[in-house]
Amino acid sequence: MDRFNIRSLSIGVALGLASASTTVMAQPKTFSATLSGPNESPPVASAGTGFALFVYDNVAHTLSINVSFSGLTGTTTASHLHCCTAAALAGTAGVASTTPTFAGFPLGVTSGNYANLLDLTLASSWNPAFITANGGTPASAEAIFATGLNAGKAYLNIHTSFAGGGEIRGFVTTVPEPSSMLLMAAGLAAVGVIARRRRGVVSAPRA
Repeated sequence: MDRFNIRSLSIGVALGLASASTTVMAQPKTFSATLSGPNESPPVASAGTGFALFVYDNVAHTLSINVSFSGLTGTTTASHLHCCTAAALAGTAGVASTTPTFAGFPLGVTSGNYANLLDLTLASSWNPAFITANGGTPASAEAIFATGLNAGKAYLNIHTSFAGGGEIRGFVTTVPEPSSMLLMAAGLAAVGVIARRRRGVVSAPRA
């Protein structure tokens, strides 16, 4: 084989490896959820609303959470991510995230905002029961959760004194790029306007 062919082969192999690497190194993926009482199972008669945006990074193993909610009938007692339902966008499932609630989530209020970044390699980011039921390690729990997240089988629930099983919830669905930032701005702004018109608005510090 002459030098030209060897060089061409080397370039081809390098390009192939680069392509494979790009495939493996997936970009962070954006999801959203619109929360309401009718979205609960069974439905709850609540005028409360909420919007949430999530960014899952399967390389850094993180999940960023941004939530805004307003107009709840009861005061907040807990909030969780649940996974994984038997069918997409329907049914109920156990708590997947930190118990008894997200660290730093605003409690005792009817409106508020929340932002956090979960390190999914830490056991503290998960419900211990979810880890046990899904392989026994944070890594195996993340794998199952990611599958459910991508399949529309995970939902965010906000529990209150009015509805202990959850007053408003929303299934987490994929946001096509590049619309994610526009959706985040529109969704959070809309809920924020409602929140500012009501009393009891709080912002939770990052945990």
